Amino acid sequence: MKSKMNITPIEDLIIEDFGEIGTPERDAFEIECDAFIIGEQLKEERKKAGLTQEELAQRIGTKKSFISRVENGKADIQLTTLAKLFQGLGRRVSIQVI
Repeated sequence: MKSKMNITPIEDLIIEDFGEIGTPERDAFEIECDAFIIGEQLKEERKKAGLTQEELAQRIGTKKSFISRVENGKADIQLTTLAKLFQGLGRRVSIQVI
């Protein structure tokens, strides 16, 4: 539904491209969005800490390429790994179910 200013709401555009909530295509889109957001949060916290990807990788015992994949939303990680990544930055992870 368009507003008086002829602007289409973002939800309408998402439905058009990925389907209604609960469809397999929409579920996949939502998961990819979450991975992107987590990656951006990790990148932001790493930069605040003044660390390179290599330095963070060394702190937690992994490779720079893994940090890069997570920051780019291209890694499927376990919650324990997520916690370890942020612990390496002196941060904690909190999960909220909505």
